[in-house]
Parts: sequence; C-alpha cells; structure tokens
Amino acid sequence: MKFPDTAVGKATGLLTVVIIVFAAVLHYFDDAASVKYSSMAEDMKTLEGNFRQHNKSCFILGASGETGRELLRDLLGRNIFSKITLIGRRQLTFEDKAYENLLQEVVDFEKLEDYAAAFQGHDVGYCCLGTTRAKVGTEGFIRVDHDYVLKSAELAKTGGCTQFHLESSRGADKNSNFLYLKVKGQVEAEIEALGFDRYAIYRPGVLLVDRQESRPAEWMIRKFFGAFSAVCSTSMSIPIQAVAKAMASNTLLQPEQKTEILENSDITNLGKSAGGGGEMLPTSTDFKIKQ
Repeated sequence: MKFPDTAVGKATGLLTVVIIVFAAVLHYFDDAASVKYSSMAEDMKTLEGNFRQHNKSCFILGASGETGRELLRDLLGRNIFSKITLIGRRQLTFEDKAYENLLQEVVDFEKLEDYAAAFQGHDVGYCCLGTTRAKVGTEGFIRVDHDYVLKSAELAKTGGCTQFHLESSRGADKNSNFLYLKVKGQVEAEIEALGFDRYAIYRPGVLLVDRQESRPAEWMIRKFFGAFSAVCSTSMSIPIQAVAKAMASNTLLQPEQKTEILENSDITNLGKSAGGGGEMLPTSTDFKIKQ
C-alpha cells in the first residue's frame, strides 16, 4: 500500500531507517528460540495424512477476524478435518467454492447457554475471538475477551471437545497491572482449569497484516514492526499468516504436556519449519458478512 507523502508518511520513513540501524541491538530482547520447534523434523504431509484418517471435526470462533480468516484458509487447504464449523454472531458468505461445505452456527454470545448444541460433537476447538477497548470500551472488552471466550470453552468441553487452541497475546499475565494483559492471562488460566486433554496457548506479538481499512496510526505501527522484522527475527511482531499456520500445524503434533504455551518465537519457528502440504486457497478475504 502506498501511503500519501504527508508528515505521517515522512515520519514513518524516518522510523524505518532508525529501526534498521538499531536492529542488531534490539534483537537482544527477542524471546529465546525454542529448540523443540526450530529443529522439528516431522514430515508434515505424513502427519496430515495420519490425522485425516481419524475423521475429526473442529470449530472456529472468530473466523471473521484477521487470524480466524487465515486459520480457516489454512485448514481448508490442508483438508485435515472431515467437518469444519464456524461459530459466530453473523452468517458469513463466501465467494469461492472451496468454502461451500462449511457449516455455520449463528449464536448470541450474551445467551451462549441457549446455544450449547452448537458446541457439541467437535474434536478440536480454535478460538481467535477478541476485540479492543477502543472499539467497545472496557466492559465490552472484558465481556468479549474473557466472558465469551471462557463460556465457549466451557460449552466445548462439556460437548466433548478434547483439544482447544487459544490465540492470546504476548505478555499475557493474570497478575499484570495492565488490563489487556491481565484479562488475557486470566482467561488462559481459567480455560486450563477446565481440563482439556490438550490445551495450546499462542502468544503472538504485534500482528502484521494489511487491513482493507486502516487508520494512519495503525499503518505506522505495522510499518514500524514490519521493517524491524525484515532485518531480524523479533519477539515483538509476527505476520498473521504465520500464526494461523502454526496453530494448524501444532494441531497435528503430540506434545508431552497437556498444556503448552507458545511464545512469539515459538510460533514463528513452528510456522517456518512446519510448512504445510495443503493446497493454496484464494485469499481469505474473499467473503463478506451478511447483514
């Protein structure tokens, strides 16, 4: 995207130069690389084939969001699930035939107990649900990122789901003084207490994604971290496609512990090393929310 030659654009260019100059110094603050994921040697196509034979089903919460869209696209390309269900507050319409066999459950998140059936019969659950205080205020943020997420996990566990994957945030900590990180940390811990057979938490940094509509401030932030990522690996940012690919690939693995936390560097390494043998589908933005 070409940004107009304005003061904002010039400032962004200056920031980019500064980032490149000091990249080596800032690299010191990266997360420690995980040997587990950076040295992973499993054949992804073999793992996908084995997983496919079990005819498992899954659901995705937040498929209309940036990460959810990419995750859906990646899962469809791999074709590892016999059934994929989207659970959300709006019906989604798709322009590509690759999406025609999806099932959709429209729910009222304020009355999730009334929609327990939507969460029954799934083997794997993916949660990419989330919002911001800027959009819905403090109470709305807590309701979405904590209440909706936790209640969905509870219904999924009751409905027979054994494997749950949660997109969280770098720095999530239930004891944090920052509301955003505290809420993320609290919901992580409360879902762990539900006792899924397998529970994976993903803590990405700043998500690098080109939105169709964006404010100049958001554009500057993405350019800032995008330029930094171009010169070195960083724990502060990650392409959104890498997060989705890591979530899908990690589903196929067999960790030693029931609960695992993947920090930004783990997600990056898993996304790179795991690859994926699935067919490349059209861009995941090829759908609209039915009004």
